[in-house]
Amino acid sequence: MDRAAIVGVGTVKIEKRKVRETFADMAWQAVNGALEDAGMTIDDIDNVVTTSSDFWDGRTISCMAVGDASGAAHKNVSCVEGDGTYGAFYGMARCLSGSYKTTLVTGHSKGSESVSSLITNCAFDPIYERMLGMDMITACAMQANAYLHRTKTTREQTAMVSVKNHGNALKNPHAQLPMDITVKDVLDSEMIADPLRKLDCSPVSDGCAAVVIAHESVAKKFRKKPVWIRGVSLCADSFFFGDRDLSRARSLTEAAKKAFAMAGIKDPRTEIDVAEIHDAFTYQELMWLEEMGLADESSAGRHLEKGEYNIDGRLPVNPSGGLLSGHPVIAAGLYSMAAVVRQIRGEAGGFQVKKARTGLVHGVNGLGGQSHCVWLLGDR
Repeated sequence: MDRAAIVGVGTVKIEKRKVRETFADMAWQAVNGALEDAGMTIDDIDNVVTTSSDFWDGRTISCMAVGDASGAAHKNVSCVEGDGTYGAFYGMARCLSGSYKTTLVTGHSKGSESVSSLITNCAFDPIYERMLGMDMITACAMQANAYLHRTKTTREQTAMVSVKNHGNALKNPHAQLPMDITVKDVLDSEMIADPLRKLDCSPVSDGCAAVVIAHESVAKKFRKKPVWIRGVSLCADSFFFGDRDLSRARSLTEAAKKAFAMAGIKDPRTEIDVAEIHDAFTYQELMWLEEMGLADESSAGRHLEKGEYNIDGRLPVNPSGGLLSGHPVIAAGLYSMAAVVRQIRGEAGGFQVKKARTGLVHGVNGLGGQSHCVWLLGDR
């Protein structure tokens, strides 16, 4: 079976509001960073995949806003709407198709120019659910209550996720919200949608990221030690919000099983060295860990208390600071991917994990984790 690898990554600093930078400005920075990282020029890229959202960008054919800046002129170009891990999945498929050897994948988002409550309300069914006025935060508040009730996870345990990840961000120069906070700070922060308080929620963010994926036949031409894609899978659950058990994530369990099998991983708890997990809300980090089998059912909170998810713990989770420390919605998965690539190369700086040879990247689409994309990356 053919293989593909990530040979270049580029990210811009995540900020609350990039007033002076357009979508194209951000893409120009991220793309050139990825090309320089790969030791390539745009002439070495066979095709381009842009990841964007018409809703978040406030325009139709939103990919056109970054096409030129992504070097798409005179190249085959396509677009994906959703989290950046899905755009990367398409880019990988193109490299493995036999038609292309190298693919540049970008993802951009400007939450500062959006009204997230109106945008995410549109994710609900237009006939029965949308008129209720719910959005992603209220949907995830329902899911948080369901998860906490089923597992008996405490609010103190979920608050520790915020403390850990904001603290990790202190060592990440690209993070938006590096903070030294306490569990009490989280529990005393403003209530947004019960049980989610302000410090349980990821912030409004602007950012852009890019990755270069290459077929194995050319990967080492550009980078002597590329980061290999060992396994990847995605899976979606029911669209109707009320048709799912919100305290579980069946689609994530299935995606993880298939990605682990493809990567030849039999015991993910001991074989994975670092994980960047989609933590748009504090409870999700714990819930997703359990659903992927990286923790026993109802035990992730206890592992967190023991420090097992710290940078120097058994399984460092979100050492970059995660999405709680900066969440450019559409680009989020590519930021996570870039963070794991740098971990495996030993280039993560202050948040470097010791002996990171195999890393997990996780992306999410849809309300309350309707769809999940799981990647396993490694040094071989």
